[in-house]
Amino acid sequence: MTLNMIVILLLAAAFVVGYLFGSLNFGVIVSRLVYHEDIRTKGSGNAGTTNILRTYGKKAAALTLAGDMLKGVAAVVFCRWAGMLITGGVEVNGVYAGYIAAIGAVCGHLWPVWFGFRGGKGVAVAAGAILASEPVVLLALAVVFFTLAFATRIVSLASVTVAVLYPIFTGLYSWYAGRDILFTTLCALVMGLLVIWMHRANIQRLANGTEYRFGEKKK
Repeated sequence: MTLNMIVILLLAAAFVVGYLFGSLNFGVIVSRLVYHEDIRTKGSGNAGTTNILRTYGKKAAALTLAGDMLKGVAAVVFCRWAGMLITGGVEVNGVYAGYIAAIGAVCGHLWPVWFGFRGGKGVAVAAGAILASEPVVLLALAVVFFTLAFATRIVSLASVTVAVLYPIFTGLYSWYAGRDILFTTLCALVMGLLVIWMHRANIQRLANGTEYRFGEKKK
């Protein structure tokens, strides 16, 4: 088997492994284990940190956020390590495997095989994956996210904005670090588009001026 075939199989395996990690949706897990309910039947119906926070409070939201971020970290770190091991320590193959695992983890979170293919919107797991792959990029995105979130109290606006900026920041950082700009930027673009797609209803409400501001009472 040629090295190219090994790399292709490695990337396919990385996506599957990432998907299985991502399918561990902690919004559903926390709501079922702690509250004996399914968060997808509450509030917005989304199995993510924001809906958990609105429904159950800060402690449950912290558990959900930590779990969803950690699975993103775990998927990238494990597949990066495995990629280097399988290809004889070639770092670039580990980087490739990590990025593909990140995409898989986001897909798993959105459509979790363990929970009927109904999950969250992918922001927390993507943040974990970015933390493991490019922490400098995550830091820049976090500044934008929290600035917008605190200024507007619209979490979806902050989420969509960083999803748009993610491939741009990744391309710039890859250029600065001397990495494969095309591959890393394309992977970041796929992840960003997935998050934006899952926020399409929020984008419509933003356009209509009816999007929920955190802390306001539901009408």
